[in-house]
Amino acid sequence: MFAVQHFFGGAMGVFTTRTLLSSVGVSQSKVTPGAIAINWILKDGAGRVGKMLFARQGKKFDNDLKQLRFSSDLLLEIGAGIELATAAFPQFFLPMACVANVVKNVAAVTSTSTRTPIYKAYARGENIGDVTAKGESVGNIADLLGTGLSIFITKRNPSLVTSFALLSCGYLLSSYHEVRSVVLNTLNRARFTVAVDSFIKTGYVPSLKEGNSQETIFIHPWRHEPVSIGSRFGEAFQEPVSFVATRPLFEDERYMVTYNPTKDKVYALLKDHAKPDDILKAAFHAHVLLHFINVSHERKRMSSNRSDHYGNPHPRNMDFLAHIAESCKIVSSSYGTFRKKAKEQGWIMSESLLNPGKARLCVTRPQ
Repeated sequence: MFAVQHFFGGAMGVFTTRTLLSSVGVSQSKVTPGAIAINWILKDGAGRVGKMLFARQGKKFDNDLKQLRFSSDLLLEIGAGIELATAAFPQFFLPMACVANVVKNVAAVTSTSTRTPIYKAYARGENIGDVTAKGESVGNIADLLGTGLSIFITKRNPSLVTSFALLSCGYLLSSYHEVRSVVLNTLNRARFTVAVDSFIKTGYVPSLKEGNSQETIFIHPWRHEPVSIGSRFGEAFQEPVSFVATRPLFEDERYMVTYNPTKDKVYALLKDHAKPDDILKAAFHAHVLLHFINVSHERKRMSSNRSDHYGNPHPRNMDFLAHIAESCKIVSSSYGTFRKKAKEQGWIMSESLLNPGKARLCVTRPQ
């Protein structure tokens, strides 16, 4: 699929470059070469600035490798679509080309940053260099073949919209199957959710292949995330009395877990001395609590037709204290089993890619 993706990418490059040159006025004698050069330089300069600014998000490239890889290919297609649109609006060439180039450079940074970890997943032992070299060679060959085919097709003056649609579908489909085929043994939020949900419902931790195959690849930017790790105090607790009531349940832990009904989200707050295993346990506890909350909501919906499914017009953290206490009992007896089974399946438990927030809870013991 890696080669197929490069094939479609190379073919599309011919169409977009041809359209850009036409839009900027290469074929128009009234446009001076100097003006064309300035427009082209400004377009490339905007792309480089966007690339440098986005590179600051580097840590996320490791945490959500597959999701960002596929998102980068989707961005690349959006950028190519904007470039093709310059043919319909040549008078807006510069702003449209700048936006397109920023989008494509952001996609390029993401693609480059995620390429090596993908190659590493296919390496056996210390042959990452060999795998990288062969992967790049295959990609270049496929790119050349796609470019050659596209040059042949453009001589027949095909419909730009139809050609772009077909090539984009092929490119994105091959990209999706590429990231789907990668099997990683680290636990990011998506794979951790799959593993914990399976354990809660069946007592079984999925294998590496099963866990990776069930991982959500495309996540909508506006999607509601039901669990937040490393949250701030003000986000998690609505009032101090809720914290006072919940605190004794986590005296022996380096984290706290609560549910904020107004935001419909479970929050895991990490204490200042929390270690990697504490973060894993906090995330596990958050998913267990979320399971109890979802079951409770479902029971209320089935047994009542009230407009407010919490049964309270102003629900508070305190209303779910019983669920939090129940989750503490379950976690204390099941987390060790989950950790053991996950290790047996090949998941790395010594570290994770859960990307918790930086906020830490400083809790002092009463004198």
